[in-house]
Amino acid sequence: MNRREWALGATSLALSGLSLPLWAQGAPVEGKDYHRVASPVAVPEGKVDVVEFFGYWCPHCHAFEPALDAWAKKLPAHVSFRRIPVAFSPAQESYQRLYYGIEALGLVDSLHRKVFAAIHAERKRFDKDSDVLDWAKTVGADGAKIVDAMKSFSVATKLRQSKALADGFRIEGVPTLGIQGRFMTSPSIAGTSERALAVADQLIAQVKKA
Repeated sequence: MNRREWALGATSLALSGLSLPLWAQGAPVEGKDYHRVASPVAVPEGKVDVVEFFGYWCPHCHAFEPALDAWAKKLPAHVSFRRIPVAFSPAQESYQRLYYGIEALGLVDSLHRKVFAAIHAERKRFDKDSDVLDWAKTVGADGAKIVDAMKSFSVATKLRQSKALADGFRIEGVPTLGIQGRFMTSPSIAGTSERALAVADQLIAQVKKA
């Protein structure tokens, strides 16, 4: 979902099917399957850095998450994967805080997919503290701790860092994968979620080889 789609209030878009064979016509092509970042973004040293820019509010991110999660769990040891929540409007900032709040408490594995389900299947909102508290009860989580974490200094710092990173990549839509601060791909760029992940694999291998 890009900035214009959000402004127009777009709420759904099905990702393409996952049946076509990959690379039937060769390696991924720059400008078609992925884009090069205009000004490379600094990344942590040591491992190949992969980030997913996403928003809980985004239906495309919700649809992409199952395939992404399965892929991320199989990444080799030389790859570092992290999620970066973004906001294209002030109203979406509470969803950034929610992700960083559950991350700070070590609850991403248990709650991340449940937040997506609450928003897109159960039509819940997370605009207010009370929204978080009420939802947390339904999933057996400590809502007060989540709310406190969302308001913490460390989360405020991560919000600034996530904005700087998204600006560096010039993110205009989500979900988007960033590889080593140099490349970007996504289901909308590559054509399907499966192809986007395969493109990411190819770019990771390219970075590793270099």
